[in-house]
Amino acid sequence: MQTLTFSGTFTALVTPFTTDGDAVDLVALDALVEAQIAGGVSGLVPCGTTGESPTLSDEEQVLVIKRVVEVAKGRVPVVAGTGSFSTKKTISASKAALAAGADAVMVVMPYYNKPSQDGMREHVLSIARAVPAPIVLYNIPGRCVVDLSAETTAQICERAPNVVALKDATGNVLRCQELKRKLGDRLTVLSGDDALTLAFGAVGASGVISVTSNVRPREVSEVTRALQANDFARARACHFALVELHNTMFLEPNPAPAKAALAAMGRMTPAVRQPLLPASDATQRKVAEALAQLDASFPKAAS
Repeated sequence: MQTLTFSGTFTALVTPFTTDGDAVDLVALDALVEAQIAGGVSGLVPCGTTGESPTLSDEEQVLVIKRVVEVAKGRVPVVAGTGSFSTKKTISASKAALAAGADAVMVVMPYYNKPSQDGMREHVLSIARAVPAPIVLYNIPGRCVVDLSAETTAQICERAPNVVALKDATGNVLRCQELKRKLGDRLTVLSGDDALTLAFGAVGASGVISVTSNVRPREVSEVTRALQANDFARARACHFALVELHNTMFLEPNPAPAKAALAAMGRMTPAVRQPLLPASDATQRKVAEALAQLDASFPKAAS
């Protein structure tokens, strides 16, 4: 199994669509990947929630993953989102992602059918036995309803050595703290919320799987680089400069605001797939204001 380092800024890539939303815009996807790498991100995460995975066909999901791998050319790892509410489907999607060249897979907790803690544990263990690759768990109770507990996470780690990291989008710094206290270096924790990257880093998280870095990869990466260097003063200054932009990314359902920002930059269309809708004019204005504020206030690089 390939050894990967899960630290720094991993971008939860949006999936660019044509104007009508009917097809993936591969040209825009290529440019997005290049912009992320040029901005210094540590890794790429296609086909997560931010990539609108619930509305991608199986064929589109493989197409996106394969294209990201081809463009990245090994410069940064590619962690493909493959999780669903079905264990069997998740295994199939994970194998397809690895065949497409992904370095690892990210598995969200099963949504809608509300499994128990035991059910989530067995779901992950079944996937780990079937998928010979590093696995990143994704815990986001706000979208999945279920919440993978620290105790269940520890049980998984005892039995599944290829479960190597967790994207924690609980919004709970105490949860991150408890995971690190229980598991230490056995499990890498990554913040699943841009606005909490600094706080999570203070209690042991190794980075972030970021939405905002789609729009400003260099600035988001600067926060995690400063944290890795134990330069908390710079990390705090950079993070605070980004807070308003982080907030605007979630004024409406993700990824509509991020796509609106990228569309204003000429990078792609603002199209999202129903039931999502493109960002409203009001949100577009607030995103533009936050970007202008960031450009004026972001701390200069240390000399």
